[in-house]
This record gives sequence, structure tokens and C-alpha cells, in this order.
Amino acid sequence: MQESTNNTVTFQDLGLKKSILSSIKRAGFTVPSPIQAEAIPHILAGKDIVGQAHTGTGKTAAFSLPALNNMTFQDGVELLVITPTRELATQVSDEIYKYGRDIGVKTVTIYGGSSYKRQLDLVSRGAHVVVATPGRLLDILKKDMFDNFAPKMVVLDEADEMLDMGFLDDINEIFSYLPTDRQTLLFSATMPKPIKTLAERILQEPVFVSITKGETTNADIEQLYYVIEESERDAAIIRLMDSEKPTKSVVFCRTKSEVDRLATVLTSSGYVASGLHGDMEQRQRETVIKSFKNGEIDVLVATDVAARGIHVNGISHVFNYHIPFDPESYVHRIGRTGRAGTKGKAITLLTPLEFKELKRIKEKVGTSIELAFVPSKKELKEAGKDQLVKSIIDQHIFEEAPAILDMLKEEIDEETIIFKLISMVLDKTSIKGPNYIGIPQDKLLHILEKAERRGNDRGGRNRGRGGHRNSRNRNGGGHRNSRNSRNRSHRS
Repeated sequence: MQESTNNTVTFQDLGLKKSILSSIKRAGFTVPSPIQAEAIPHILAGKDIVGQAHTGTGKTAAFSLPALNNMTFQDGVELLVITPTRELATQVSDEIYKYGRDIGVKTVTIYGGSSYKRQLDLVSRGAHVVVATPGRLLDILKKDMFDNFAPKMVVLDEADEMLDMGFLDDINEIFSYLPTDRQTLLFSATMPKPIKTLAERILQEPVFVSITKGETTNADIEQLYYVIEESERDAAIIRLMDSEKPTKSVVFCRTKSEVDRLATVLTSSGYVASGLHGDMEQRQRETVIKSFKNGEIDVLVATDVAARGIHVNGISHVFNYHIPFDPESYVHRIGRTGRAGTKGKAITLLTPLEFKELKRIKEKVGTSIELAFVPSKKELKEAGKDQLVKSIIDQHIFEEAPAILDMLKEEIDEETIIFKLISMVLDKTSIKGPNYIGIPQDKLLHILEKAERRGNDRGGRNRGRGGHRNSRNRNGGGHRNSRNSRNRSHRS
């Protein structure tokens, strides 16, 4: 969890019961995140809430802790949480169970593709919390399959994702089946007009809690963009992965066919990658997601819709193979990283023809996306020398090593042995692709200057040079380090 901006606020200050505080302590949380510090007191007081905060800020705890705190355990289901996907439903259900274990809370997850009977039986056995996806929940409500279903609190989680996935009509209909005497909480990373209209309809005099302060992206996410030629996308992704060395990453593509092709390209380049899109069967989807969570897959290549609601901790990087069509998609994509107080990095590839889309995202989202340059082979080799030295120093010496060294000494001298062994290591870590990738820096800066002048001529404000890193030499780019300017004729 992220630390609150007010370090004097603790969970004890928020008025939670000792049993809930005990669960918080066991989970290893010490200081409430901003959304928790602001929302929990209002929820405890029984007020409706509209909460706007980016993904990974602790929203689940923000509503589940006070909901568990106020439970009476006398009237069947007391908390209903509606989420856009079954993956998110399962995650939220697990988290609520973790927080409520000390008070004996029973949670049930309801989603399509599983047995109605089993899910309804679990609810009838005394569930206190139901976490559901819209389609299956509406189906059950329309068929009147619940007995005495009257939750006291209803939470609409990731409301903007519901909108993007086409669930808004289902949500409106679901609320027609729910008791009017309820506490309603709505959480969303962005607030498009249809979500504001929905909030006005289903909430009563809500308190608005926002920790975005004009931005809907996470301050813990470093955001970079790389300008390339259209034909360089595959080479750029591979080079940046080789350079960044992500622990776990998601690459977003626009189409299903692109997902399949890029997953194959990355796999052939040595990455453990798998695709995720809507044409896959549900069992196959679940297998891929489980493997990604467990670390069996390092790179998930996915479409926007397929990745909605997938909240996996430990994602260090998000790559946009293409810049997304709209600002809301950009917010959702990069929100997969930088979660729970950790640092993350979002990298976007674009061509000069896509500068307008980049500008629209920066203006609408209110975020800083900096220009960076794809490192050359030479730069990557230089950057890897220190790591190679460290790896050799840390390498365990096997029992067979002395005997093999003696055998080698009979053929060649020790210095040549060392050179050959180092070369063997370097050969295994050879850098693929052309020497240079991306628009040459001198040409790119000229393009940016022309775009800026054109904007000024049209009466636009002077916004500078697109936010590229001030620490970089204008005549040299480099990956974090400056490098000499290069011309198109220098490209290999």
C-alpha cells in the first residue's frame, strides 16, 4: 500500500475495530494509502461514496475494511461487490476473506462459466459477502434465484472498466433489483460522462473522494515514449526488453492477430511469453493468467479487453506496442504496473504520425510522458559489462572446474582461456536486431521543433519540446546516458 500524504494518520486513527486492525497488521500494512485515509471514515459513517483513484492504490481495502467493520452477521449477505471480470472478482473475494478471517467472514464469488447450483448453495449456507460479475449476477437476479437477497452495502468496483466492456446497461438493470435502503460505493480510475450519470442515479448525496489531484495516472509509474519507424516495432520491443530487463511485463496490442504474432516473436527471442485475447477459451485464459501470476510466464501479450480487470502484483513494466486510441485506455493499461506502492515503468512506441494521439493523452490525462531513445547495440553492450563482471564474480565454482582448466592448459595459455570463456558468455547474450532503432535524434528534434512552431502559429500555448529528459544531451540521446547524434546514413 502507498503511504498516506499525512504520515500522522494511522489505521488506528480511522476508528476500525481491534479485530480488523489485527488483520491489517498481519497483512503487513502500517500506514493507510490516501484513498483509504479519506474514504474509510465516510464509509464507516454510512455515507455513499464516489471514489476516484488510479489502479493499485488500495481501493479494495478502502471499501472492504469499513464494510467488514460494520457487519452484524445476522441478515445474510451484507456486502455485494460488482467487478468487471471474473479474475478481478476472485482477487477481490480473496482479499476480503483475508481481511475478515478473524471475524469469521464467508465470501462467495459468482461469475459465468461455473455451476449455478454450487454458487447458489454457497450463498445459501450463510455467505456474508458476494463478489460478482455483471452478467451472471443479472441472470440470477432476473430468475429470482437468490433467497432474501438484500445487501446493506453495494460496491461498484472499476466502474469505467464496466463501461468500456459494455456492461453499463446490465449495471443499471442490476440496481433495479437491489434494495433502495442501502449504502452504495462507486470506485473508478476515470470519470467519463456515462459514469457520472450512473453515479447520480444510484447514489444518494455521495461524498466525492479523489486522490488524483488532476492526474489519473500513478505517480509511481515512470512514463516514457520512443519514436520509431512503423517497421521497427518488433525490434524496438525486443531491444527495450533486453535493456530494461523487466521482472514481469505486459505488452498491449490492438488486435488479436497481433497478440498471437508478437507472442511468437518474443518467444523465439528467448522470452517466456504468452498471448491473451478474446478468442481464447475461458479455460485457456485462466491457465495463462495463473501462469503469469505464478511467474511461469514472464511476458503477457494482450489486447485491452482481455486484460481488463487483471490485477497482478509485481508487474515491473507495461509496453504499449501501439499507442492506445484514447486516454482512458492509456490509464487502464499503465495501471497494471506501479501497484501497491511499488515503482513501475510504462513504455509507449509511436511513429511521428501518432504525435497527435500522444498530445491528446498528455492533455486529457494531465500526465508527463518523457521522450527517450532506444539504446544502440554498442550502448547495450557497454551497459552490460558491469553486470557481466558481477555475474562472473558471483558464479559458483563447480567441482569439475579445476580438472577442465588443467585440460585446457595443455592446449592454450591461461590468458587465452579467460578470453575464450568470456567470449562464450558474450556469445550467449548477443544482442539481436539492427545497431540503431528509432528516428535519429537530430531528425526527431527537427520534427518536434517544426510541430511546436506549427502549434504556436495556430495560437497554441508553447508547451516546450514534448517533455524529453532534461538530463539528456540534445545532441546525443542514449538510454539514460547521452550518445553522439546519429544520422540516417549511420544506421545499419
